[in-house]
Amino acid sequence: MNNLLDQIEPILLMGPGPSNVPSAVYEALARPTIGHLDPVFINIMDGVKEQLRTLFKTENTLTLPISGTGSAGMEACFVNLVEPGDEVLILINGVFGQRMQDVATRLRAQVDTLVYPWGTPVDPNDVRQKLKEKAYKIVAVVHAETSTGVCNPVGIIGEIVKDTPALYLVDAVTSFGGIEVDVDEWGIDAIYSGTQKCLSCPPGLAPASFSDRAVEVIEKRKTKVPNWYLDLSLIIQYWEGAKRAYHHTAPINMIYALYQALALILEETPAAVYQRHMTNHLSLVEGLERLGLEMLVAPEFRLPMLNAVKLPEGLNEGEARKALRMDHKIEIGAGLGPLAGKIWRIGLMGNTSRAENVERILSAMDEILLHD
Repeated sequence: MNNLLDQIEPILLMGPGPSNVPSAVYEALARPTIGHLDPVFINIMDGVKEQLRTLFKTENTLTLPISGTGSAGMEACFVNLVEPGDEVLILINGVFGQRMQDVATRLRAQVDTLVYPWGTPVDPNDVRQKLKEKAYKIVAVVHAETSTGVCNPVGIIGEIVKDTPALYLVDAVTSFGGIEVDVDEWGIDAIYSGTQKCLSCPPGLAPASFSDRAVEVIEKRKTKVPNWYLDLSLIIQYWEGAKRAYHHTAPINMIYALYQALALILEETPAAVYQRHMTNHLSLVEGLERLGLEMLVAPEFRLPMLNAVKLPEGLNEGEARKALRMDHKIEIGAGLGPLAGKIWRIGLMGNTSRAENVERILSAMDEILLHD
């Protein structure tokens, strides 16, 4: 009988995630599984919390990986902080802002939005004006909009939100580990990410952090959190203190992997990691422009880890991407929503962000564009 796993081959992952995983992280993943209440595992849990605090630049006690992908992190933030009728403002300039709106609406919040054309950032002046007109419980924004390659001015927006009673909720799924994320300085009350992007760990965990103010809101809820699995008032009893109360079986080996992935970033130093992402981004953009391609996003708002490239006129987008995957063993991403068929999304995330990978994709694209 054929083993379907034998069909797996090494692929250079240069799409919107996942990114390529370092061998040290695979080795961590393969270590022996132990009990989720084993004292050795408890020590690893505590180590991961400290690593996350360092990379998030926060003193928040409630900093931990949620069991699930980045989408579980998003849902955990909203289900714990939102109650029916709460006023929520969501800043939208792509797919993931729209998902925030969907989740908040499902929780029966009163949702207002500020919506921007895809490929452009949120305007902080609009946010300031909106917050003068109305009081909100939560203001939510995506830091790195993966669907467009736009970096939103999260720090500037945070300064505006600080002057109001609102909680500030940030999606850092693509930004965390690739560009600076400063939770405490930016006044962020709830933030979530994912392991499979710039952390270069397999998908399955959602690093998250909550301010004391956010924890107080959770503790003073009038209604039960509507999702048992993501109820932080229960999860915290497993992740905090000398005695741990069983909630759900933690994804033990994935937490090993996250510990190792974070250790690699902290060993290289976050500043060096961020510079590596930017250097390789600039090299990629320069090479793409030499090939006659144009970037979607203005230079000052571009993400270094997710590059949105306009497709040349007449290119068969699907066939070109297929040729990259089948002939060159490189995966990139297609456009979503209104950008479907109009852009490619080229990722330079985490371990994938290497000079040799930039050279490899530019060489492959040169060949494909030449023969299209």
